[in-house]
Amino acid sequence: MNKPVLCLLLTLLAAPLHAQTFDVLVWADEFSVDGPLDTAKWWQQHQLPNGTSWYNGEIQHYTNRDTNAFVQGGSLHLAAYKETFTDQGETKEYTSARLNSKFAFTYGRVEIRAQLPTGVGTWPALWMLGQNITEPGAYWQTQGFGTQPWPQCGEIDIMEHWGHNQNYVSSAIHTPSSFGGTQNVGGQYVSGASTGYHTYSMVWSPTSITFAVDSVTHYTYAPSVRNSSTWPFDLPQFILMNIAIQPSIDPNFTSSEMLVDYVRIYQSSLSAAEPVQPSVRVFPNPSGGIFSVAYP
Repeated sequence: MNKPVLCLLLTLLAAPLHAQTFDVLVWADEFSVDGPLDTAKWWQQHQLPNGTSWYNGEIQHYTNRDTNAFVQGGSLHLAAYKETFTDQGETKEYTSARLNSKFAFTYGRVEIRAQLPTGVGTWPALWMLGQNITEPGAYWQTQGFGTQPWPQCGEIDIMEHWGHNQNYVSSAIHTPSSFGGTQNVGGQYVSGASTGYHTYSMVWSPTSITFAVDSVTHYTYAPSVRNSSTWPFDLPQFILMNIAIQPSIDPNFTSSEMLVDYVRIYQSSLSAAEPVQPSVRVFPNPSGGIFSVAYP
């Protein structure tokens, strides 16, 4: 075999036969049946993780009541209220909902079509955590999967929104390399974030994570070095949706809702763990003294 053919053969062997696309719907909730939340798909996380309060200075109780999470009119309603509520021996002046998906996955595309709440001090989020997180009361912790603290488990924030900046949303990655801090972040302005539905999406591959709103990309995380510190994202993650209440909440706030039209998760029709190998045949052509290469 001469050198040009050898080089060609090596190039063909190195080239991927198919680019990975996330085109197969593997899990979804279309919220098409009015009534309580589908508990086969969702867990209402409400246990105070440190016994008295939530993280980040949040001042609400998350509850497992239907009044804070219910389906109506083809959408999931996550509702935050100003109300005095006592649970686990603690009294707080606000209630809300925090959902965990009972489905976890590695790599794929997530699409969530949602309309965001209003009110200074509201903090809605569509996000993901490692299935292996150790967090009291989290669904996967109750199933025996908790082995890693945050941020070693990895966090993917598909969408975060703060009521003081009404039409701006952001996405972020939290890893041990940033000590959990918000360093890997990007965002964009979304006109009518709280008056209409928009599609918040995330594409997670073995090398990068990309975020978009209505198909407009605003941030990609693709570290040049991927290890447990920069890339704890080769293990399953699950979806969370919630509205947190910050201490800066407007004193006139009474209630607000995040409406979710659907949550859809797509994965590749080709297993990322079993990439397709190219099929290459090399055979001599006696009449020309050359080799022929067949590459489908």
